[in-house]
Amino acid sequence: VQLQASGGGLVQAGGSLRLSCAASGRTFSSYIMGWFRQAPGKEREFVARIRWNGITYHADSVKGRFTISRENAKNTAYLQMNSLKPEDTAVYYCAAGRWSADPNEYDYWGQGTLVTVSS
Repeated sequence: VQLQASGGGLVQAGGSLRLSCAASGRTFSSYIMGWFRQAPGKEREFVARIRWNGITYHADSVKGRFTISRENAKNTAYLQMNSLKPEDTAVYYCAAGRWSADPNEYDYWGQGTLVTVSS
């Protein structure tokens, strides 16, 4: 599976962005899809994950503001980010793997897309 993340950019605090993760390969629907982020000088942090059937789990830090979703027919996962805060600034990565918040449980990674939130 090859993953291509897009949709990052510069946004003011309180604004919204939607990230997309396009996957190649015929087995997209069999994978858990996850979003992680990494701020400068920090470790990669779990954001959200979603099963093939739409069951989701979001980190407490983004719960109520971010929503992960997927369209299996389009081989695409999304991360809708609302009410963005400066502390959300990071490179965001999509990944495919197992039902976990541990990045080591994900086998495939996109290249990352930068989200910058200005105050």
